[in-house]
Amino acid sequence: MRGGRRQAERGQASVELLGALPALLALAFAAFQLLAVGYSAVQAGTAAEAGALALASGVDARDGVRESLPGWSRAAARVSVSGGTVRVRLRPLSPIAAVSRRFEVTGEASVEGL
Repeated sequence: MRGGRRQAERGQASVELLGALPALLALAFAAFQLLAVGYSAVQAGTAAEAGALALASGVDARDGVRESLPGWSRAAARVSVSGGTVRVRLRPLSPIAAVSRRFEVTGEASVEGL
């Protein structure tokens, strides 16, 4: 009987792996997306600070923001300057555009006295 039972269970691990594969892929995508959102939030905050420093030194804040951002995010960044406040809106990397729009992050920095 033992030999017959082993024969019947052959390939069971492969079938279980195939059943769990979509869940594992979804989990990996969610983890990647969370890391991308966190990284983009840090980049937006840093870029806003660079823009505020540029504004304080008399240079165009938008140039300061663009220089501080990595290449992939320069085109996707939206910069607004109001008084002494620089706001940077940035979309994180995502293979799905709708997800990228949904998780847009904002960084803000201001300079007093302007």
